[in-house]
Amino acid sequence: MMKKTIITVLGKDSVGIIAKVCTYLANNKINILDINQTITGGYFNMMMIVESDEIHKTFPDMAMELEQIGEEIGVRIQAQHAEIFEMMHRI
Repeated sequence: MMKKTIITVLGKDSVGIIAKVCTYLANNKINILDINQTITGGYFNMMMIVESDEIHKTFPDMAMELEQIGEEIGVRIQAQHAEIFEMMHRI
């Protein structure tokens, strides 16, 4: 079972960013629990909380594949376990 994961996407805005990321997630049976995206000054910023009971890939494989998708479309995509993300952003 995949624990909750935080996926962030940052970069210059272009057509198809959300579609590409969501297609990957759907193809891997990863459910989007929450999503927030903004475009400021031509820069795209998206944060997603996802999880899946059905994913057959390891976390490092999924994170690497998302990074590769980001490189293909000109943005930076990072996946982190939710627990690590929360610890890093505590005040």
